[in-house]
Amino acid sequence: MVAILGIIGVFVAVIGGYLMEHGNLALLLQPAELVIIGGAAAGAMFIASPMSVIKAVMGGLKNVFGGKTHSKKDYIQLLQLLNEFFQKIRKDGLASIESHIEKPQSSDIFRKYPIILHDHHALYFITDTFRVVTTTKIASGKLSQLLDTELDTHHDEMMVSANSVTFVADSLPGLGIVAAVLGVVITMQKMSEPPEVLGHSIGAALVGTFLGILMSYGFVGPMAKKLEHLAAAEGQFLRVIKETMVAFVGGEPAQIAIEFGRRVIPSNVKPTFAELEEVLRKMKDAK
Repeated sequence: MVAILGIIGVFVAVIGGYLMEHGNLALLLQPAELVIIGGAAAGAMFIASPMSVIKAVMGGLKNVFGGKTHSKKDYIQLLQLLNEFFQKIRKDGLASIESHIEKPQSSDIFRKYPIILHDHHALYFITDTFRVVTTTKIASGKLSQLLDTELDTHHDEMMVSANSVTFVADSLPGLGIVAAVLGVVITMQKMSEPPEVLGHSIGAALVGTFLGILMSYGFVGPMAKKLEHLAAAEGQFLRVIKETMVAFVGGEPAQIAIEFGRRVIPSNVKPTFAELEEVLRKMKDAK
């Protein structure tokens, strides 16, 4: 919704300012320029990108309009989930969580926390890490290195769509110039026409440059930046899981391990120590 409001804002500001100076709106309606710029940009992306990247870009563009960053509620549910697993391990041993991590969809623990259960990346990051912990005697330092490697790989994968959209944004001003040059070529063929016809033709040619720059800096470039922010937010959510689980494997009590995770939550959505303590206390009292 915010992205749509931003697009509307760009249109209103640019077109509104143009009309305030009594600009001819009909002159900006140049379908041929859009075909040249849009088609060439799409073709360039297909030349530069394998099909897997094209699919990632399509999925990423959906997230521009529908994707969201994690809220305080999401982080609280995450820490509640991890705390419940830690308490179960302390009480019943590592073997007690095997059924939960092998079939999370039917786990009575995971079902309490639907935000995590329906977050594909977080769910499998948690379950895969628990599998490593339950089947090996990995030290906390090695586990930290292992999870850092996975986080780096995951971030690189998420940045593929952002980088590809940035490539398109960078190409649009140049393609706008291409459209403008073609418009000038057409204008040169009309040199015998009266001045008003030539003026209209030159104006139409310049629309190509206008559209290329507007599409780059007003729409496509901001979309690429939004994808970067979403990738960073997803990585931060997974980092909380990593810090919490590494602390627990390193021998910290569950409450201290949870605090390790809380400390790396972004400040704008970080629950306070008292808020989280109250939530965990209510969990304990409910048992």
